Amino acid sequence: MSDLNMSAPPPAPARPRVLALANQKGGVGKTTTAINLGTALAAIGEKVLVVDLDPQGNASTGLGIDRRARQRSTYDILVGDASFRETIMETAVPGLHVAPATLDLSGLELEIASARDRAFRLRNALQGLAEDDAAARYSYVLVDCPPALSLLTVNAMAASDAILVPLQCEFFALEGLSQLMKTVDQVRTGLNPNLVIHGIVLTMYDGRNNLSEQVVQDVRAFMGDKVYDTIIPRNVRISEAPSYGKPALLYDLKCAGSQAYLKLASEVIQRERAARAAA
Repeated sequence: MSDLNMSAPPPAPARPRVLALANQKGGVGKTTTAINLGTALAAIGEKVLVVDLDPQGNASTGLGIDRRARQRSTYDILVGDASFRETIMETAVPGLHVAPATLDLSGLELEIASARDRAFRLRNALQGLAEDDAAARYSYVLVDCPPALSLLTVNAMAASDAILVPLQCEFFALEGLSQLMKTVDQVRTGLNPNLVIHGIVLTMYDGRNNLSEQVVQDVRAFMGDKVYDTIIPRNVRISEAPSYGKPALLYDLKCAGSQAYLKLASEVIQRERAARAAA
């Protein structure tokens, strides 16, 4: 037996952690968070894939992917016409890739409504990516969901390990959060029993506004330690960056918004380490 020089097979690469950025309300910072959290994670050495599931395709645009260059998209993945490896595009950020979206996604729900696996199309595609030896190995997959509790969002939740919820510091924040929590519970019951809330990130915080501070206090009282310590401020440079096809961290690294997203990335990784240690 010793002559056979039998060695143990190499360990299988770790499956990426899949985080869905979800909130059925629009304008709360989902896409901004997907772009800049992905950039911040890549900047500290993680390999990250942003999956754009919003038919508007703003995450793709904000990462510098011209609409004319999107020959394959997440629509093609979900209808089974392309794999992730055929669709993924590089960005200007080393270690950060994107699976872009096109308006075709807006008609997907009708196309696959009668399919038995309609809620698991993304999960199955990501499983194929994880098993593809020729594909890049990602440590994080961030799924940018549309501003609706639609089949696209359900696909994201069914495929994800956890939900990251951007929540704008505004009057009706908690009302929208309650509705999202009900959807998460339904997905956990019927589709993905392991789904958890990774954290809630408060966005568009304005320290000059008493309402912003009140929302912070209310959300922390309601959700406790599920709320990240990091708060994303309302910041002009964050708003300007997408028009240049750049994440804020490339557009202006030193601005308050960029620095906040770097802190959020560190906090996400700390929570991941704590979760692994507790497992």
